[in-house]
Amino acid sequence: MAIGDIIVGMDIGTSKMSLVIGEVNNFNQIEVLCTTSCRCNGIKKGKIVDENEIVLAINKLIKEAEAETEMEINSTYLTIPGKYVTIVQNSITKEAKDKYAGITGKDVNAAISQVKDIDVPEGMQIIDIVTDEFILDNGKIVQDPVGSLSSSFTVKAQVILASKEYMKQLANIFRRADIDIDGLVPVTLAERSLVLDGNELNDNIMLLDIGAGNTDIGVFEGLSFSYTNTIPLGGDSITNDIALVLNISEEEADRLKHQYGLALKSFIDNDNEILLNTCKDENKKVIKSSELIEIIEARVEEIFSLVNRDITNQGIKPRINNVILTGMGITSINKSDVAGKIILNIPVKIATGRLVSTIRPEYRTAYALVRYIASRPFAKNLSSSIDSKSKENIFHNIIDRIKEFFYS
Repeated sequence: MAIGDIIVGMDIGTSKMSLVIGEVNNFNQIEVLCTTSCRCNGIKKGKIVDENEIVLAINKLIKEAEAETEMEINSTYLTIPGKYVTIVQNSITKEAKDKYAGITGKDVNAAISQVKDIDVPEGMQIIDIVTDEFILDNGKIVQDPVGSLSSSFTVKAQVILASKEYMKQLANIFRRADIDIDGLVPVTLAERSLVLDGNELNDNIMLLDIGAGNTDIGVFEGLSFSYTNTIPLGGDSITNDIALVLNISEEEADRLKHQYGLALKSFIDNDNEILLNTCKDENKKVIKSSELIEIIEARVEEIFSLVNRDITNQGIKPRINNVILTGMGITSINKSDVAGKIILNIPVKIATGRLVSTIRPEYRTAYALVRYIASRPFAKNLSSSIDSKSKENIFHNIIDRIKEFFYS
């Protein structure tokens, strides 16, 4: 990162959009300049269903951020759900240009450029390259080989691909909002360094972000980003179930979910009576709390069961040592970690990363995105565009920016 870089990060969720602007200060830390969010129902089950709704939300966020910061914002980085992402593991060995002078930044950039020379599946586009580790000719593993006296080195990396069709949809939306896209980052990859603690960063971890409408899966084997996907269920699914089964409004269902949120009926202390204020059925005006929790338990069980099926089918479940839960859709429901452990048969815990509690939940993913961008090694350019607007074809502009964002 470079001191003074200003990075705009935007997260498009299924119930809201959020934006964070951060600047790299003199201590190489992110100084938050602005946070803002608004409701947005333009995405359902991970699919864009209302472009107009998203355009309006983008305009609202940008207008509020510009008023707060007195800056003109012309571009932003975006998160992308795991369902539109494919990860390809690749490695290459590169000779140092001058083994007596040590490995240079140019050597590293040339190696990483070769890593992305893969057969890209039809309908996919490279959006990111994540370096895993560098192995010197003596077998030593380093995170940054620049300056090492070695005649050659091997770089292991993940090439991140995204759906071209989804990218074109985003490009069209942001073109209408007159905002350029700096780059796209998978949700769980952005969140990894924010929600995991020091020990977890080096472990084989599955990160589950259970939001309002989606559950994003991210599997990390040490430093390697191994797998990501999206399950189209989340906290709103639980709210909808409560409203439907009890015949009450969604507002009351959401309130009851937060008030009595418990993932397992077996943990009920007192089976209290609950008065339903919006129920139209006179015979069901009063229920037991166990009836409410039974509804919550069923949907929580389904979410974890679908995750379990997905990682089992992918053959990666045996390699996962621990599961970390985050996301506003699940963390307010007590014993969700216990329910997850029962179904997944893997230790599960709520995220306790050092920075998690310092960031308001609605801004957490956007802030994580800004941090991820700022911490990228070997990147040529990080700053978002603050003072000039581009009128180029925005889809090709995304690709050009991503290429520049990779390496010089």
